[in-house]
Amino acid sequence: MNAAALKELQAPLKDKYREDPASAIITLKAEGNLGEGISCKVETGKAIVEAGLHPATGGTGMLACSGDMLLEALVACAGVTLQAVSTAIGIEIKNGTVKAAGDLDFRGTLGVSKEAPVGFKNIRLDFILESNATAEQLESLAKLTERYCVVYQTLAKGVPVETNYYSA
Repeated sequence: MNAAALKELQAPLKDKYREDPASAIITLKAEGNLGEGISCKVETGKAIVEAGLHPATGGTGMLACSGDMLLEALVACAGVTLQAVSTAIGIEIKNGTVKAAGDLDFRGTLGVSKEAPVGFKNIRLDFILESNATAEQLESLAKLTERYCVVYQTLAKGVPVETNYYSA
């Protein structure tokens, strides 16, 4: 896809959202069913993924780890956003890899230490790009990718999370 095709694809949506801002508010949803043992089956839209305990918390390593899935969502979103931005601003990316890594202290999630945080202490997102872009173009690409990546912004800014429990 080139910049003109991307603009043509997105122009009607942008116009619609300018004219009717409420139409731009979309609720994304995910659902999982509690599985055998300590697991949860999540339908991704393309497949069903069964998540379970990470080996550092007693899991076998045979089921997906939700922490890995979070990093995978970040990589996917950042990669797609980078490609859309590079296309829109005319930067050719010949090849590239997006990597995410995050550090966890499992003492927190296992309740071993109240001082240890539950969740990622930090996350690193790396882009290894093969491109003829100048340093200035890459800096612009980085800023715009960070600005428009939904998962990146959600993690970086944090959002309120409301929980509800219902009896079936």
